[in-house]
Amino acid sequence: MRTSLTVAEAGEAATIAAIRNAAPSSLNGDDAAVLEPAGTNSRHVCSTDILVQGRHFTFDYSTPWEVGVKAVTQNFADIQAMGARPTAILMAIATPGDLPLQTVADIARGIDEAASPWAAELVGGDVVTSKDLVISITAMGELSGPAAALTLDGAGVGQRIIASGPIGYSAAGLAILRHYGSRKAIPADDPILNELADWHCAPRLQPGRGSVARATGASAMTDNSDGLIVDLCAIAERSGVCLDLDGAALVPDEKLRHAAQMTGKNPLEWIYTGGEDHTLLGTTDARMPSGYRRIGTVRSLSEEVGEDPAGGLDYVLVDGGRPPFTNGWQSV
Repeated sequence: MRTSLTVAEAGEAATIAAIRNAAPSSLNGDDAAVLEPAGTNSRHVCSTDILVQGRHFTFDYSTPWEVGVKAVTQNFADIQAMGARPTAILMAIATPGDLPLQTVADIARGIDEAASPWAAELVGGDVVTSKDLVISITAMGELSGPAAALTLDGAGVGQRIIASGPIGYSAAGLAILRHYGSRKAIPADDPILNELADWHCAPRLQPGRGSVARATGASAMTDNSDGLIVDLCAIAERSGVCLDLDGAALVPDEKLRHAAQMTGKNPLEWIYTGGEDHTLLGTTDARMPSGYRRIGTVRSLSEEVGEDPAGGLDYVLVDGGRPPFTNGWQSV
């Protein structure tokens, strides 16, 4: 395939062929994909997200491959947050006609490689030309066994608040990219800055973390997509409780402190408001799931903020008081 060939020059059939070659699946290529039914006592789980060039990603920061990885990560995080296992992906892509065909193929390759740890495949989708590059991913998963899914409304007073994975790394990476202006401008001899930039451009998940939490009796779960305070507020409001975070459990680590020193930013803002780490966040009164750590305690509303909190974000506290930062990512 000639790298200078554009989507418009290639046409629909060749563009679809490039996607299928980059993300091969025996289930892709017919009018619709036929998936195996979920096992006994199992249920299907579905999620969808959209990535828009210029709002959710830019090629000044990310490679097409990384965009594909990010598209899968944000969808699979939602599947995992239900305690389910991702099984398949659909991709609809609207692309400018002058976009290189290789760019589309590299996005598909990123999708394929990010999905491979779950043995999930890109099984179909659609392609259309458009003024802007827009990628819509629909992820499907399987919730095995009769146990309930991990939802937002299961947190109970006295339970522990838990997290699996880094918090604030993606926001730090974005701050680094904005500070230096491009990926290439980040000092090559600074591995921490480059690692954090990677976390923003291509966040990764640990397969099975959601299923492990469900199997060990977690009560509620979400992922850190819009910001720690915003996402935990969803659990608190739906559960009718207050989530009191332990500030000592959320102290910036060495990597975040270094990034803050280089960019002049406050690392606590990345931790509390950054989002897009897609770290799983939840509550439990059972044993601690493998790969998780405690970051706070569930309190009653009357104990902490009254029965009628003045605002939604009052549902989440830090050491019994208002969080130092309360903003988050808004899609609209």
